[in-house]
Amino acid sequence: MKNLLWVILVLALTACTTTSPDVVQRRDAQRLSTVQDATVLSVRSVTVEGTQTGVGSVAGGLAGGVAGASVGGRREGIIVGVLAAVAGAVAGNAIERSATREDAVEILLQMRNGERRAIVQARGNETLVPGEAVVLVTTGGKTRVTRAPR
Repeated sequence: MKNLLWVILVLALTACTTTSPDVVQRRDAQRLSTVQDATVLSVRSVTVEGTQTGVGSVAGGLAGGVAGASVGGRREGIIVGVLAAVAGAVAGNAIERSATREDAVEILLQMRNGERRAIVQARGNETLVPGEAVVLVTTGGKTRVTRAPR
């Protein structure tokens, strides 16, 4: 039972990760970033699909198996436990995907050199509008878009 609680805790913590431009990962702090100027061409709402790490399936399978195994006698408990474990794994996977899904925006940008680029990032505190000056901040291979300083 103690192991099941640990699995559920890990699942809950996994659901707390984000790709928000307002959250900087600890490993990216005090790292030099490259900055490029751009202009917003368009912004549209999108949804970033949730992750399937398997943690949800394992947690759901364990919970279902433990709950199902306690039903009836030995033989019935085994059968119900297996069925409940499968159902729990399916439900756990769906819960993990739903919990890690994020509302995001796709930003189409016009770079100063004439190139056009698009980036998807979680919805942050800033609302960007077409024609607005922005900067692309790239750190460790990941880029975020933020309003340009005035």
